[in-house]
Order: sequence, then C-alpha cells, then structure tokens
Amino acid sequence: MRTPLQGGLPPTGAVAGTVVEIACDESGFTGTNLLHSAAPVITHASVDLSAAEAVAVVTALRSRFRLSPNELKSGQFLRRPGAGEVLDWFLAALDGRAHVHLVDKEYFLVTRIVDLLLTEPSYAAGTRLTQDRRPAALALYRAGRRAGNDWGAFLAAFVDLVRTKRRHQGDHLVERFFQARDALVRQHLGAPADAVLDELCPDHVRTVSTRLDNDDRSIPPPLEPLLPALAETVLTWSAGRRRVLVTHDEQSALTADRLTRLQRVLAAEGGPSAADAGAGEALPAGLSPLAGLVMADSRDDPRVQVADLLAGVARRSPGKLDDAMLRPGLTP
Repeated sequence: MRTPLQGGLPPTGAVAGTVVEIACDESGFTGTNLLHSAAPVITHASVDLSAAEAVAVVTALRSRFRLSPNELKSGQFLRRPGAGEVLDWFLAALDGRAHVHLVDKEYFLVTRIVDLLLTEPSYAAGTRLTQDRRPAALALYRAGRRAGNDWGAFLAAFVDLVRTKRRHQGDHLVERFFQARDALVRQHLGAPADAVLDELCPDHVRTVSTRLDNDDRSIPPPLEPLLPALAETVLTWSAGRRRVLVTHDEQSALTADRLTRLQRVLAAEGGPSAADAGAGEALPAGLSPLAGLVMADSRDDPRVQVADLLAGVARRSPGKLDDAMLRPGLTP
C-alpha cells in the first residue's frame, strides 16, 4: 500500500489570471549530501505537456523504439543500442515545451555562504532575485578551488555549521568555520575572494547559527537546492506575465510552509518587469507567479515521467540539449 503524498501547496479555489501548468522532476538531488556525492550537479526539468501529450511521448518511446518501462529511466535509456536516435526524437518532441535548470552543488554552497552569511537570509537566495551577489560568489568559488585541501575544509565547515540536525554546538561550529576561513585568507586568494572572506562577520554568523538552532523558519533551508531551483523554474515559465501551477514528483523538501514563504517572496520581489513580460500583459503587482504546487507520484502521472526522463538525460548528457532548453542556474 502506498503512503499518502506529503507536502505541496495546492491552490485554494480557482487560479486567477493567465496560467501555465507544468510538471517537474529532478535528477541528482541527494538532500544535504552536497560535498560527498557521485552526482556533482542537479537538474530540475519541467514540461508544459498535457497528460494526453505526455502519454503520446511515453507510448512512442515504448512502441516505436521498443523501450520497456524500465528503460524510461535515463541510465538504461542512454546505454541501450541506438540511444542517439531515440534521444534525438525525444528532444525534438519536447522542442519549445521544456526547460532544464542546472545547479552545480559546490557552487550552490558558495552562493549560500554569500547569500546567508553576508546579508539577511531570504527565500530569494540562490535565485535571479539575488543576482547582484553572484560576482562575489563566483570570485570566491574560482579562487577557492585553487586552494587545495583548505578549500574543502572551508566548505565542510560551512555544511556542518548550517546543518539543521546539529543542536547546541553553535559556538564550536562557528569557531571551526572561522578557523577554516582564516586558513584560506593566509593563502592570499586574490583581492576579490579575500574581500568576500574578510567580510564574513563572526557576530552575524553566530546570529544566523543561533536562529537555525532555534528553528527560525524565515531562513531558507541552507542545504536544500531544490527550492531555489523551483523558484527559477517558475520565474522562467512565468516570464512576468502568467502564473505557474506546478505538478511535482514528491519531494520532502517542498513543504507547505516553505512553499508559502517562497510564494510570498516571489510576489514581493519577483514582480514582473517590462523585459520579462515582453508584448504580453504583465502580472499585477503583488501577485505571485507561483500559483500552487501539487505533489504527484511519477508512476501515475505521465507528465512527471517525461520530466523525470528529461532531467536524467540533462544531468548525464547536458551537451545534447540546446541553449533554449538547458538554462544554467547556479553554475560557475
């Protein structure tokens, strides 16, 4: 017997305005295990196919190319004889109907250091709404990777600092984080990266650590890249002029509380711009582009199955996707 689906934020009543419905799934998501994973990137795929269109894609893969149900997973899909022909057909079938958001896990951690420890933490962190902070994160990432073991120790200290399951260790973990920071400073990484490291303030970091210990839910989960990836997906499909209703494969990270906070941030800070809206009518100010999110079991929803397959293909063979479909998000 299947357990009930958890999480999500279904809309209450009819959704006002122009709406696009998308189905999403990810590949490479390993929870908070960001530094010790065989999957260094996460792909978050979305399609706007109707259920009937998704069924047609899945049926064609099984009949035209004689794929078994098991081969609808990207690993088996890409290893089978004739995979190139099947892949070309699959991507052509999704032309103009799909997006993939790409996240480099290590770079995501660096953006979290900048977004959470140098400013007031916000659910806008890691999205295009905090794009002004990306130059600092990029400078630190590029210089830090040349620092050898000290760089790995610094990132590991940050992960331990913000891991929500560690309680009553705040002072010790803050001290360890700054010891790792100081080791990097002694390497003289260069002016831009050194400036970022110097800006880290023990009092602010200690405050954030204490708020995490006290389960301050206004701080986004520091080690969950799925929320900013979802936000980017919604902003892409919205284009500043329509609302987005998401059907998503079940993910424990997507709780109703977190989605509500994300929805509010997108309404307040992710408002439409003339560039986003293009020739269409812009969303009214204060209306969130995220209309709601409904959980689904991929075994039951062919749209999620297609998104799942696309996410796996993009993670394993990103070079196969063109620029219109693959949208690098938190990638250096």
